[in-house]
Amino acid sequence: MKLTIGPSPSRLLRRISLCWAAGILLLAQGYVGAEPVHSTQEQHNDERHHMLGHGQRMILIDAGHGGVDGGTSHGKILEKDITLDISRKLFLLLRSDGFDAILNRSGDYAPSDENRWLRSSSRHLRDLAQRKELAETLPANVVVSIHINWASSPSKHGPLVLYRQEGRSFMLAKSIQSQLNHLYGTQTDSRPGKPFYLLNKITATTVIVEAGFISSPTDRAKLCSPAGQQEIAEAVANGIAAYLMEV
Repeated sequence: MKLTIGPSPSRLLRRISLCWAAGILLLAQGYVGAEPVHSTQEQHNDERHHMLGHGQRMILIDAGHGGVDGGTSHGKILEKDITLDISRKLFLLLRSDGFDAILNRSGDYAPSDENRWLRSSSRHLRDLAQRKELAETLPANVVVSIHINWASSPSKHGPLVLYRQEGRSFMLAKSIQSQLNHLYGTQTDSRPGKPFYLLNKITATTVIVEAGFISSPTDRAKLCSPAGQQEIAEAVANGIAAYLMEV
């Protein structure tokens, strides 16, 4: 089905305003008690921001799943909660580095809850279409979708970044994969993700980050701890920044 029906302009503006409001709220929460930035640090940041072309970059962070869609799980541990925690930390890191970053959800709800424009009985399709609509409406230059992997064998572990078979998506995936490999001590190559809706439908440079295996005890310890989530977010943020320095 070709998705040509869009929301009204007023609804689009309302949606964007909500995203920005959520972003500002999270940013404010992340800076409570922060130390003042010295002038030398400000100058360094300004130079780095100019080099990366921040004024021309919009990064959309997609916290995978949400609401009724819990994603994969291990006991009472749900993917949707881990992806939100990592995505929040990633958002704060990117914003603190001067990027125009947007987080697509700030709580436990599914984007399909906001979709009243697509006439489809499939909640899953409405959910994915809403993510695509936000990416196109902003418009985003880069989309990073955070997910958690699962395997039948608990010995399978480590991160995996999926890309669309297109140059920029491949470069972004390779850059993030390199940083995550360093964190996990793995040597995995990023891979094409042909069947995934977001990679096929979003026109911006898009990757899907499988941040680790919830089925692996070693990965799960990192995925479920605030310190481990922060390390993952830092690795993804470093991968994004390295990519943007190349293009």
